[in-house]
Amino acid sequence: MPKWGMAADLDTCTGCGACVTACHAENNISTVGPDQAARGRAKHWIRVERYWEGTFPDVRVKFRPVMCQQCDQAPCEPVCPTYASHHTENGLNAQVYNRCIGTRYCANACPYNARFFDFFNPSWDKPLHLQLNPDVSLREVGVMEKCTFCVQRIKAATSAAKAEDRPIEDGDVTTACAQACPANALVFGDLNDPESRVSRLARSARGTRLLEDLGTQPNVTYLSRQTV
Repeated sequence: MPKWGMAADLDTCTGCGACVTACHAENNISTVGPDQAARGRAKHWIRVERYWEGTFPDVRVKFRPVMCQQCDQAPCEPVCPTYASHHTENGLNAQVYNRCIGTRYCANACPYNARFFDFFNPSWDKPLHLQLNPDVSLREVGVMEKCTFCVQRIKAATSAAKAEDRPIEDGDVTTACAQACPANALVFGDLNDPESRVSRLARSARGTRLLEDLGTQPNVTYLSRQTV
């Protein structure tokens, strides 16, 4: 049984934002405009955080892509009164939109600020409505949404492998953000496969977890920058 995870190499991430754009297009994430964004209502399932290292004038910028960490001990799951947020057998923190009643308990419990509330029904200015992904549902007002590791792609690859009577192989499925990354800083795959690329990176000496001391057991590994 696969356990999906991701690795992000901070040494190669350039902060270009291609992952953010690809995620918006793949998962039908609506934009809210500058006024609502100023009120903290912007939605990005993945964001690129920027940090500065050193002191002026010897400073160096560092980027970190942050998405839902798909925690094994996710604090967002036990607080959901309708079980809309739950853990799958593949290690994903799933979100059932039809169950969600918008309490926002999960967003308050998430230490990674990776969940977003739909304050309005989604809308896209023409002709942007023509690029919507038919494999992804449109979330309505009043529900929480988040990164799903492009579960629609996972299901498509699983179905294709089953039709060919074979297991899923490394590289059969990837997320939109990893596919769009020009620096190949994001790697997606099966953590249960010891030979998969993401599994080897997760075991790297450079591997760290975001806010690991909280005990959430995230399935996203960040590879620290190498010192020269």
